[in-house]
Amino acid sequence: MSLLPADTPLYNHPLPQIEQWLKDQGCQQDETHRHCWRVQRPSWQAELWLDVEQIIVRYTQSGENGQDIQRSFKYSLSREDIEQAVFSGP
Repeated sequence: MSLLPADTPLYNHPLPQIEQWLKDQGCQQDETHRHCWRVQRPSWQAELWLDVEQIIVRYTQSGENGQDIQRSFKYSLSREDIEQAVFSGP
């Protein structure tokens, strides 16, 4: 499956393409809750949820005093914008 075009809003792509894109980023899908994904990098880890209107990202223990940081990104953003925002870390 080809990579999602960088400048196209995420909502223009079918779910299987979005899921493949997440896999390509190193995310692992939860076996029970299929809308939940996890990603781990050397300096941070996060949980992602494919919600109805947005992707919700929670960087675990990444804030001040080890608190979680949560952000959300609308599907109207391009793949490149979401990729840079989510995978650059907290």
